[in-house]
Amino acid sequence: MKALLGPVGIVLKYASLFVASAVAVLPLVVIGMAAFKPTQEFATSAPLSPPESWAYLGNFVTAFTRGGMLQGFVNTSIILVVSLVGTVIIGTMAAYALDRFDFRGKKLVVALFLVATLVPGVTTQVATFQIINSLGLFNTRGAAIVLFMGTDIVAIYIFWQFMQSIPRSLDEAAMLDGANRLSIFARIIFPLLKPAIATVVIIKGIAIYNEFYIPFLYMPKQDLAVISTSLFRFQGPFGAQWEVIAAGTVLVILPTLAAFLFLQRFIYSGLTQGATK
Repeated sequence: MKALLGPVGIVLKYASLFVASAVAVLPLVVIGMAAFKPTQEFATSAPLSPPESWAYLGNFVTAFTRGGMLQGFVNTSIILVVSLVGTVIIGTMAAYALDRFDFRGKKLVVALFLVATLVPGVTTQVATFQIINSLGLFNTRGAAIVLFMGTDIVAIYIFWQFMQSIPRSLDEAAMLDGANRLSIFARIIFPLLKPAIATVVIIKGIAIYNEFYIPFLYMPKQDLAVISTSLFRFQGPFGAQWEVIAAGTVLVILPTLAAFLFLQRFIYSGLTQGATK
């Protein structure tokens, strides 16, 4: 019986891997082929049929000129950099306070952090929109930046897990030398959090890069479009230019794919270190 289940189990294992890979890869293949097809060819050819000419770049030109992809990349880069810097600073300082200080209501604060992860963000959008509008941030990059910096409970949790692995004796030794809490955090604790910072930057950066809902809702002005909302311009009431959308999607995917392939070792090592320490 075991001898029979052995080969069957192996076949089922590789079959499931093949199906999962096909489900993930086939949409990307269809999008990649559609990006190089003119409108007429896209309308008459099958989704999995290769384009007649891989040298056709008209869809990419249209995506850049009419879709404002270049402006979208600029806006996305500004929001991405400022949000990541703010997330790292706020997250590390919050984690330092939670780990190193004992204060009244600490357990309640931690519990509220955990509860906040269970609340769907869409249920609080009415109140969030009113706050952003009252602060005068609607239709500015500041709206997305503030929301990206102030709602990442996962980043605080990752920093907190790493912070617990840093011995408190380092803080005590620095205090004996006359250092204050701010100096200890900036000169000792923060440099030791590089693996956690790399993990948060990668995960948070990809999330901000791919975000559509927040820019679409809080920055409807055309000059403030990011790369995700720039693609939406090719969706109209009477149809969509799917071949142009495919070309824009390829342009959006390439930076993310390159960043992931280059930095994936930091993602895996950072997550596993945070889980074991």
